[in-house]
Amino acid sequence: MESYRGARTALIVGAGMAGLTAASALARRGWQVEVAEIGAAGATSGWGLCLTGPSLRALDELGLADPCLTAGYGMSVITQVDVDGELAGEVRLPRLIGAERPAMVGMARPALYRTLREQADRCGVVVHHGLTVVAVDQEREQVRVQMSDGTPRRVALLVGADGICSSARRLLGLETSVEYHGQMVWRALVPRPPWATGIYQFAGKVNTAGLVPISATQAYVFLTENGVERSILPDVELIPRLRELLKVFPGRVAEIRSLMGGATSVVRRPVLTAFLDGAWNQGTGVVIGDAAHAPAPQMASGAALAIEDGAVLAQELDCHTSIDAGLEAFVSRRAQRCRTLVETSVAIADLEQAQRHDEAYPLVDACHQQMAEPA
Repeated sequence: MESYRGARTALIVGAGMAGLTAASALARRGWQVEVAEIGAAGATSGWGLCLTGPSLRALDELGLADPCLTAGYGMSVITQVDVDGELAGEVRLPRLIGAERPAMVGMARPALYRTLREQADRCGVVVHHGLTVVAVDQEREQVRVQMSDGTPRRVALLVGADGICSSARRLLGLETSVEYHGQMVWRALVPRPPWATGIYQFAGKVNTAGLVPISATQAYVFLTENGVERSILPDVELIPRLRELLKVFPGRVAEIRSLMGGATSVVRRPVLTAFLDGAWNQGTGVVIGDAAHAPAPQMASGAALAIEDGAVLAQELDCHTSIDAGLEAFVSRRAQRCRTLVETSVAIADLEQAQRHDEAYPLVDACHQQMAEPA
């Protein structure tokens, strides 16, 4: 790091999981970090998410695993239920941060954002909202960027962490396609039933459903609608339509459906994936998280990859003598692991649509075991 230790300035585009984790990890190593986030302060999308073991392992290095466990709901088992409402199997996830702590945590997105943002603030990271990067010019040892408010920046490192439709990726000249997989995923917040102490996945004759606890009192129900065109429905149609789609499931899904009586809104999103083949870096700019690799939600591990990216990026930059070398080592270390998860998630999505759930279950277990390996 000696060759650039005197100018360790970084600009991160995107204040999501990857961006804020990277910001704190870099700042703890002496970097001066700014984050540009186009959205408003505190704005989040969706009800909740699952932080699997790799997420918690990376967050533990930042001292954030226990705050996340406190704010969310710790779990260790995924229960799989067949089309008749009978138990099909269980996935017992590896406990990567100690046998006395859960393997994963379900968490409300706003709570995770607050946890990551508060850590970034403590580390001296400056976060700008309503701001993004609109132009990038690579110089020999710096990146010159223009912000959306017209102001310039010169930094040693530019990190694009702005999601699957990343503008930073395009500005760096890195191209990939975004694929739609014929599925729309629905989510709604419901009270947590007492029996829901882990993730439940319910196979259906057409669609799949599930439940993820995110606190002692709340959970979110999800439904993956198969074989449909990508579309946007009026908000007024979402709650009754989700209730209708859940109606055909037997057993405990009927109870979950009854809990939707107090639901005030539903989130419906397309299942999209992307993977950036080749380099994720151009000069001293790099993309991480969904900007580089966005899996389908079936593995519940998109957050794990994003958070790991932030931690690993800081590690590799800290042990190489140039930013270029650090970025190359980062991509080399991450590419195959992220490709495996993206491809596995797509395979599971395909098997769901073909109603071949018995083949999907072993893939889920095997991929979680593989993700338990060091990042």
